[in-house]
This record gives sequence, structure tokens and C-alpha cells, in this order.
Amino acid sequence: MRNLFFRGLSALALGAALSATAVAGYPDKPITFVVPSAAGGSPDVLSRLITTQLARDTGATLVVENRPGAAGNIGIALVKRAAADGYTVGYGNINTLAVNRSLFKRLPYDVDQDLAPVAHLFDLYNALIVPADSPVKSVQDLIDRARKAPGRLSYGASGVGTTGHMGGELFKSMAKVDVMFIPYNGGPAAIQDLLGGRLDYLFVNTSEAAPLVKSGKVRAIGVSSLKRLPLMPDVPTLDEAGVKGYETVSWGGVVAPKGTPDDVVATLNAAIQKALQAPDVRAGLATLGAEPASGSPAEFKQLIDRETAKWRQIIESAGIEKLD
Repeated sequence: MRNLFFRGLSALALGAALSATAVAGYPDKPITFVVPSAAGGSPDVLSRLITTQLARDTGATLVVENRPGAAGNIGIALVKRAAADGYTVGYGNINTLAVNRSLFKRLPYDVDQDLAPVAHLFDLYNALIVPADSPVKSVQDLIDRARKAPGRLSYGASGVGTTGHMGGELFKSMAKVDVMFIPYNGGPAAIQDLLGGRLDYLFVNTSEAAPLVKSGKVRAIGVSSLKRLPLMPDVPTLDEAGVKGYETVSWGGVVAPKGTPDDVVATLNAAIQKALQAPDVRAGLATLGAEPASGSPAEFKQLIDRETAKWRQIIESAGIEKLD
């Protein structure tokens, strides 16, 4: 299995992947890809889509290992403890690499000291949805109703610290409204309460929202991106709808243990960039409402730092109690 990640890479991509000399013999055994959530969820499905393409492109063996629990912290801690040799990497996202740093009293890892950013994989967005029979027809309608009845309207999310929660808190702050947040143990329960009239609105992943909109059960009045999305082209962005600058991105990427050789990180990054351009991967991402990302490890680190600062401010200003 010598140089498996190099198979299928063009000479140009290979040159970009190697700064001077590659670590001799890498990789010569299977690579473990840790997904810090349960099998079948969006992180798992998206990760497997990309690792399957990596294996197809390169001939490398990639073993996906699901390690759910503690809002993703268990899986990321496993990556931290692994040998820094490129044979264990993991899926890290907005929660484990940014939000959790301010949401938890303590973490079993330090993002800066224990992890090496490898690649930004994709971006996901949320839709702002209301029940189909709601009198709210637009984002401005929602804002007006919330301002007329402070503390009366409610929204939910699949858990504290999720993008549905954080995006809702950002909306409250930017729209200057006072609404109640109700946490749920999972997205389906929140959606059921929305459909039952026990919630006024939700921020949910566009791939979850699209079939509900199509079935006529809910109305989408905004999306959390700064540009309209192919999955919901007729739905305005919240920025367009008057909440200027609003953006919530549920991004995901790959991290390795700190100390992983730069040549290995660069090689992995180049292989991932190639996989993200594959038609099957792009089609699969589109089906799930995700957009492929790109960029160097340094650019992924910059994203992590920006998002950490952004959500720290929201968590602190909203007075969200830290979790154990």
C-alpha cells in the first residue's frame, strides 16, 4: 500500500501536495477516519461520501469509525490522543471546533494545542421555517410579531449549541427580538412540535426543510446563507429579507493530531481537494444541501478562528449557561 494517496493524483496535484520530500512510505497501512457522531446522521453520510471517493481515487484503505457522544467531544478527543503520524484523522465541524469551545466548561481537547487543521470539506445551511398555516409570511412578519409580543414567540432546536440554536440566537441578536428558546432531544421532536403549533419557527438544515416545504407542511421564509441556494432557489436569504449580514454556516472539515508532519497534512489536503471535485461527490453533496469547500490547511485554521470568535460573542451576549 506504499504511496496509496499518490495514486490517481496528477503530477500538478502531487507537486502541490509535497513541499520538499514526503514522509517515506506514507501511507503503508489503513487510515482511520473518526466521525464523532452516530452512523446515519449527516456528518456520517457526508464523511462516507468523501472517504469513498478518496479510496476510489487513490486505492487507499480508509476505515470510518463512529464515536458519538458529548456533542462530538468524545470523537475529537480520540483524534487528539492518536499518534501524530497521519493514520488517524477525524471529522471536525462548527460545533466541535468552534461553538463547544465557549459552550462547555471544559473540553477533553484544546483545538489550538491538540489538533492540526487539514481541510475544509463543505458548507451546509439552515432554513427558517414556520408552519404552513402560520400567519407569518416573511422574515419581516416574524420580526414584527415578535416585537409586538416580547417573550411570547418560541423557537426550538435539536439541542443546545446546535446550529439551529446558535443560528436562532444570532437571529434574536441581529433582529433585536425577545423570543423563547426550547431545546429538544433531536430534530424530529422539534419538527413535530412545530407542525403541532407548539413552536412558532425553527432553523433546520435545508435538506430536512426541503421535503417538508414540498409536502406543504411548512413554509420556508429565509435561508441562512448570503446567497440563494440551489436546493431552495425561491427562498430569500435572511440578509435579503432585511437582517443584513446574517449568516450561519454549518461547516465541516478534517483535523489530525497536532504534530502530524506538514508533508502528510499537505498530501491529505491535496487528495481531499481532488475528491471534492468528483461528479459523484458534488452530486451527493447537492442532494444533502451541502456545497463543497476548498482551501489550504492554513485557510481552514482561519475559518475555525473566525467562527470561534463569532459564536463566543453570541454565547456570552445571550447568557447561555455553560455545559459540564
